[in-house]
Amino acid sequence: MVSTNYAPEHTGIGPYATQLAEHWAARGADIHVLAGMPHYPSWRLDPDYAGRWRARESRGGVTVHRRRHTVPARQTALRRALFEASLLCHQLAAPPRMPRPHAVVAQLPSLAGAVAAARIAHRHRVPFVPVVQDLMGAAAAQSGISGGDKAAAVAARAERYALGRAALVGVIHDTFRPRVEALGVDPSRIRLVPNWSHVERPSRPRGETRARLGWPEGRQVVLHSGNMGLKQGLEVLVDAARLDPEVDFVLMGDGNQRTALEERARSVPNLRFLPAAETADFPDVLAAADVLAVTQRASVLDMSVPSKLTSYFAAGRPVLASVAAEGGTADEVRRSGAGVLVPPEDPAALLNAVRELAADPGAADRLGAHGPAYVDERLSRAAGLGRLDDLLAEVLDRGTTVHEGVRRT
Repeated sequence: MVSTNYAPEHTGIGPYATQLAEHWAARGADIHVLAGMPHYPSWRLDPDYAGRWRARESRGGVTVHRRRHTVPARQTALRRALFEASLLCHQLAAPPRMPRPHAVVAQLPSLAGAVAAARIAHRHRVPFVPVVQDLMGAAAAQSGISGGDKAAAVAARAERYALGRAALVGVIHDTFRPRVEALGVDPSRIRLVPNWSHVERPSRPRGETRARLGWPEGRQVVLHSGNMGLKQGLEVLVDAARLDPEVDFVLMGDGNQRTALEERARSVPNLRFLPAAETADFPDVLAAADVLAVTQRASVLDMSVPSKLTSYFAAGRPVLASVAAEGGTADEVRRSGAGVLVPPEDPAALLNAVRELAADPGAADRLGAHGPAYVDERLSRAAGLGRLDDLLAEVLDRGTTVHEGVRRT
């Protein structure tokens, strides 16, 4: 597997790549992962890896090969391009030493990872199977990153190159299908492999966790957890907090926009920033909030479905989605029945929805209860991993790669 993000990263794509690799290792497979150095979501190199250019380690029965790369603290198209280029150059110059694989799986959106995985699969003459978690070309165009239009064209060419060499392509949401097809992938080679809820259910009483966090019972707490990047458009939460000092807002996590958000919120006393919760504590912190917020810029439509949604649903609290109504995130919230939608980048609309939920706690609780039911029905870990088992089994049972017709050994 090639995945830039991997454990110990505990948000975003890292947990899915880790749990999948360890799942296959537990079933007796010899799994090797080519990964980057841990840096997400803070976009700062993990101090434990400072000064290391390459690393080989064992985690959960998986052999992890790490390669050094740049870590841009501020996101621009040029800095992101240097990040991807440094990854690709190092991965191609020093591929992992391992036995010949039966298949190579890649986790996108990493362009470097996708291209490196396609090249490794070609070298070994085995099937290549990318799983599309995000689309970098669409992300560059929709996220508002400086220089995004030019970056989108370059990213799309890299995605076309990689996906065009895939035996099958997995996508985590149906809204990705048109984009993947537009990149030249035949619809018959696309498989839906939704992500799963990778966190445990809450285990402590809400009141106990709220007291520990200093959240008064009489105050409505709106929590956003996860990456603080450009595409999230978290300014809407800062501005909503400024409109009503009687509602508490909490931004938990890290990201390249955190400093700018802290500056914007300097005069907003009812908004707090917290570091990411420890893995064991994370479900209880989510469940302690009154409302769980997911936000995106209005321009974000079909390039991303936030991984935080699966954790939010498991927490059993109502989800408030400030996102484009026609995007994949809105579609998932509607399908779950566990949240409400408001227009993106509209602080007043977001605040009105918070007040409506606060006015009827019973209705809010019933809305949130749909989340765990949706997880049990569609987003269980067993179901998610099983779909990826089926994807890989289909590729291996075919016995050929798409373009080269090489028999599987």
